[in-house]
Amino acid sequence: MNKVIVRACRTAFGWVGVARSSEGLLALTLPESDREAALRPLLDRWGNEAKEDNVALGDLQDRLCRYFDGQPVSFDDPLDMRGATDFQQRVWRVTRRIPRGQTRSYGEIARLVGSPGAARAVGQAMAHNPWPVIVPCHRVVGHNGRLTGFGGGLAMKQRMLEMEGAITST
Repeated sequence: MNKVIVRACRTAFGWVGVARSSEGLLALTLPESDREAALRPLLDRWGNEAKEDNVALGDLQDRLCRYFDGQPVSFDDPLDMRGATDFQQRVWRVTRRIPRGQTRSYGEIARLVGSPGAARAVGQAMAHNPWPVIVPCHRVVGHNGRLTGFGGGLAMKQRMLEMEGAITST
């Protein structure tokens, strides 16, 4: 593994941690209440390989801040998908193309990746998505539009979808 660069940045929703290699983004954490909590999962995973760098992320920090301020932004950053299965990679690529303000069901994603009937497997791929926001797994919902499973909790999923205009406040 190449050197891993980690960085935490403060957004309107809280602190977000980012890890990247020379191949692309390795992981992104959902907002946490403090900097240490945002960095902890990244440092736990890459430990001695990780080096904190305040400059190496380019404008990603700015785009994350603008995203959590409710502004539309593009996240076309290269992703380091080494270690992911072919199925996970297909699911994440399709999910990444869900436009802001829209949702797709797990079943729809399964059909789009050529595996109809694999909605549960899509859910598992979403559960292992290391780039929430960039691969917008919060935009994937149950077949009836119901909010289901999200690493940041359903309240965070709802808040993000409301901010994007995909759902209205209840």
